[in-house]
Amino acid sequence: MRRQKGFTLVELLIVVAIIGILAGIAIPNMLSAINRARQKRSMADMHLIGTALEAYFVDYNYFPRVAMAGVATTNWSVYLTPQYIRRVPELDGWLRQYLAKTSTTGQSYTILSKGRAGTGTEASGGPQTSFDAGIVFTNGQFVQWPEGLQTN
Repeated sequence: MRRQKGFTLVELLIVVAIIGILAGIAIPNMLSAINRARQKRSMADMHLIGTALEAYFVDYNYFPRVAMAGVATTNWSVYLTPQYIRRVPELDGWLRQYLAKTSTTGQSYTILSKGRAGTGTEASGGPQTSFDAGIVFTNGQFVQWPEGLQTN
């Protein structure tokens, strides 16, 4: 009797099951790491815009006035480029526009990234544990930011 070379059906099913289990563990961790990277990129961009605004403030004693609350940071590009920053970042890590506002006196500013779902606000403040929470940078510091293990 001649023995055939190759794998049996049971051996192949076991290998496929093991690969499925490993993928089930790895994919959620990978998605979480991608969202954490998007958060960190957004925070770095917001800090960069804030640094340019602070330099502008040193020269003019007020921040560029953005009349309407919640408009895109591109309105600041006219004031900040190229002297204070080469290019004002327009999109956060989730490819949504940063929102910006300045007080009517030009003495304070706020930059907002609305998070993964685009629904984040600046209402709650402090550390947040959801990728959907907004990231808020006001007057040189984060007043709402991601911290700890992020959920969803």
